[in-house]
Amino acid sequence: METQGESGAAGAHWERLAPHVVRRRLPGWDATVGAIAGTDGVLVVDTGSSLREGAVIRREVQQIFGLPVTHIALTHPHFDHILGTAAFSGVQVYGAVGLGELLRHEHEREELRRDAVRYGVPREAAAEAVEMLVPPQHAVSGELTVDLGGGRRVLLANVGPGHTAYDLAVLVPGEDGAPEVVFCGDVVEESGEPQAGPDALPHAWPTAVDRLLTLGGEESVYVPGHGAVVDAAFVRRQGEALRARFGVS
Repeated sequence: METQGESGAAGAHWERLAPHVVRRRLPGWDATVGAIAGTDGVLVVDTGSSLREGAVIRREVQQIFGLPVTHIALTHPHFDHILGTAAFSGVQVYGAVGLGELLRHEHEREELRRDAVRYGVPREAAAEAVEMLVPPQHAVSGELTVDLGGGRRVLLANVGPGHTAYDLAVLVPGEDGAPEVVFCGDVVEESGEPQAGPDALPHAWPTAVDRLLTLGGEESVYVPGHGAVVDAAFVRRQGEALRARFGVS
């Protein structure tokens, strides 16, 4: 199965990483969203910063693959990665264990709205997205495999804590000679120094990077939460830099 829209208006925004695997760098905060297709449906990695952005992602992914979005994996609970989720009605949503409970707390939802507005999401759009926010129905405590049909199985791995207490990575096994692809969330960032907010766990973050490398190995393609695609050497260097930055031995 080849992507149908890669040369069209939808596909122009998306980078092909492997057969049936694409990603897009969203405007604004350069956050990554990914999409992996099987024969039965598509898993989307993260959903953008608003319902409008989520709707664009859903439409473009459907145009590219000619298949519905059936699954969502949320890499961590920051506004630029999750506030588009409600635009994907009827989809199975996965997150690290505890994320669902976190996103049901009124205090946390209010903090999410404030963060979105603080960083430039229009106030009404942020309020709407938070009000309609869909917490994950499926909690990943270790590793979990999602079957997208046609032999396409995607591994979801709880690699945190690190950037947050709820860091989820997505491993796409290689096929047709292509390398494996690892969607890292913000455990890895390429377009700037990794951002450590008040919900980061600096002492544990380098170990989360180590888990990513164990998950993907030396030959995988690694997709940061922000920035260009990188290799294992870059991920290793970033882990070492985090150890030095946070004084972790």
